[in-house]
Amino acid sequence: MADLSVTMAGVTFRNPIIPASGAFGFGQEYQCLYPLSRLGGISLKGTTLHARQGNPPPRIAETPAGMLNSVGLQNPGVDQLIAQELPKLKEQGTVIIANIAGATVEEYAEAVRRLEETPVHMIELNISCPNVKQGGAAFGVNPETAAEVTRAVRRVTTKPLMIKLSPNVTDITLIAKAVEAEGADAISLINTLLGMRIDVRTRRPILHQNVGGLSGPAVLPIAVRMVWQTAQAVKIPICGMGGVSRWEDALELILAGASTVQIGAALFANPMAPLEIIQGLSQYLDEHHIPQLADLIGAVEPY
Repeated sequence: MADLSVTMAGVTFRNPIIPASGAFGFGQEYQCLYPLSRLGGISLKGTTLHARQGNPPPRIAETPAGMLNSVGLQNPGVDQLIAQELPKLKEQGTVIIANIAGATVEEYAEAVRRLEETPVHMIELNISCPNVKQGGAAFGVNPETAAEVTRAVRRVTTKPLMIKLSPNVTDITLIAKAVEAEGADAISLINTLLGMRIDVRTRRPILHQNVGGLSGPAVLPIAVRMVWQTAQAVKIPICGMGGVSRWEDALELILAGASTVQIGAALFANPMAPLEIIQGLSQYLDEHHIPQLADLIGAVEPY
């Protein structure tokens, strides 16, 4: 059998497939379906310094080829993660990625600092959050603010640091270069695209927050394009995500330059999707006599 293992930012993954933050919780609900050790890793539910109740409903809406969400980072806070969730997760035999969010640079840094002596293998910073000190624009839409939060967090942790980039920008490579320059060890992309749906009967937005993040198959071509562009612009490794529901989708992102791949919205329709994708990648490698998956990272041949 082909070798599916990959190394990203010094962390070795059994295979490249990782359930995405926000789609897999802390993994408890899935343990009755399969051992979490069969996954490459888990990106945990987005966690903030203090507990958050999230946005009022409705906060999920279907779209023709995906879904909108405005859950609002409902989570128990970083101290609860450390006390209640991590002791159970460290026994599961998979890579643990803590996804951290915040409203200020100080919140990001303090939440990550508290994780320094925990079994978390890697930090993933969600910089699509509104920066409350600068008018509410997301940290990740501006190279300067993206660099600022990366720099602050880099100072307080020795763990591998991965920055999750927003696609809601003109040129994603500018953000990628900015966080690389401030010490990011890896980049994950893409986060959700901003979208909206309207109930034509009530003439009101379907989501209580009016707009939400679009994920699902509709965004795959955008994710592939942005991963490919970013891979040409930076030297650090990439975790690709966005619209992946089949092994072919995951392989597209890998060929575009991703070392690992996160699976999000597909889990709501098919909780077995990660295992099916892992199996599909394994069969592809065997059928094409490719000894290891790492040989395919960035192997696309543009015209």
